[in-house]
Amino acid sequence: MGLFLGLMSGTSLDGIDGVAVSWPDDDAPGLDVLAHVHQGFDAPLRDELMALNSPGPDELERGARAGIALARGYAGVVRALLEHAGTPASGVRAIGAHGQTVRHQPDAPGGGYTIQLLNGALLAELTRIDVVCDLRSRDVAAGGQGAPLVPAFHADRFGVPGEARAVLNLGGIANLTLLPGQGDAVTGFDCGPGNVLLDAWAARHQGVVYDDGGRWAAQGVVDDALLQQMLTEPFFQRMPPKSTGRDLFHVGWLDAQLARAGRSIAAVDVQATLAELTVRSAVEALTRQLPLAHRLIVCGGGAFNLHLMARLAAMLPAAQVQASGALGLPPQQVESVAFAWLAREFVQRRAGNRPDVTGASGLRRLGCLYPAA
Repeated sequence: MGLFLGLMSGTSLDGIDGVAVSWPDDDAPGLDVLAHVHQGFDAPLRDELMALNSPGPDELERGARAGIALARGYAGVVRALLEHAGTPASGVRAIGAHGQTVRHQPDAPGGGYTIQLLNGALLAELTRIDVVCDLRSRDVAAGGQGAPLVPAFHADRFGVPGEARAVLNLGGIANLTLLPGQGDAVTGFDCGPGNVLLDAWAARHQGVVYDDGGRWAAQGVVDDALLQQMLTEPFFQRMPPKSTGRDLFHVGWLDAQLARAGRSIAAVDVQATLAELTVRSAVEALTRQLPLAHRLIVCGGGAFNLHLMARLAAMLPAAQVQASGALGLPPQQVESVAFAWLAREFVQRRAGNRPDVTGASGLRRLGCLYPAA
C-alpha cells in the first residue's frame, strides 16, 4: 500500500487543505482518503499572502518569511492528518505540497515563470517525510503553462470510456478538464475567474470572507451590459493552452471594469453579475471545446455555492451537473488528492503533466524533492 499526503492552498486564500490518501499498490487506480483536514489562515498571514500578489517593498524577505510561515502551517496540517489516519510519519511515502501561488506569468517576455511560496526544506525537517514541491516550474521550463495540472488526475479518477464528461474546478480561478470518453484526448485549461472576484467583492461590501451559498448574489440582478463588457477581456477569447490567476483577475481589474461602465451599479447587482461571469465564461468555454458533454462534475469551493450550481444547471440543460461528492470524492478534497497523486507519480518516476493540456514540449516528471532526514 502506498500512503501519500496532499497539501493545497489555493487562489481563494481560504487556508490549507490536506488529505491522507492510500493506493493499494504503485500502479492501481483505486484510492482511499483516510483523512481530510482544513486549517484556515490567520488574518496576518492571509493579508501578507494577498499583498505579495502585487509588487511591493522588501518582497524577497517578505516572501521568504511567508514561505516559512506556510511550511509551519503545512506541518501542523500534516500532524493532524497523521493523527486522524492513525499512522506514523514513517508510514508515509511522500508529501505532495502545492505552496501558495503569488505570481503566474508563463508567457512573460524573456522566459515564463511561476512562483509558489513554500519552504519545502523546512517542511521536510518539521515532518521527517519526503516533500515533493515546486510542481509547476518544470512544465513552464518546458514551454508549458504550468497549469492546470489537475486534468491528468481528473482523467485518472473521473474518466469513463464511452461517456463525454467535463470537470469544472471552481477555486479562486476556474479550470476545466474535458474527458471525451474515447481515446486519450484529454484536454484542460483555465477558463476564467472562479471565486476570486466574488470573494473580494463580498469582503468589500459585506465584510465576509465569501458569499456563503451564493445567497447575496442570488438577491441581485445581472447587469447584462457590464457582463458583456467584462466578457470582452481578451483572455476569454484565447484558445487553449492557457492559464491565469490573480495577476489578471483581481480587484483592480474589477474596479477598472466598473469605471469603464461609467454609471452607478448596486453592489448586490455587481455580485450577481460576477457570479454570471464565472458561470458564463465556463459554459461558453465548455461548449466551444466539448459540445456533447453528458455530465459536468464540479469541485472546489464553488461547488458549495448553490447559486453558481443552479446557474450552471440552467445553462446546461442537456447535461447532468453534479458535485464531485456524488462520484465518491468530496469537492473540497479533489485538489489536495490531486497533489498527493502528483507526489505518487514523482516517486514512481512518471510524468505528471499532460502536454496537450499545458502546451509543454513533452512529458515531464514534475516537482523537486526534499528528502526526509
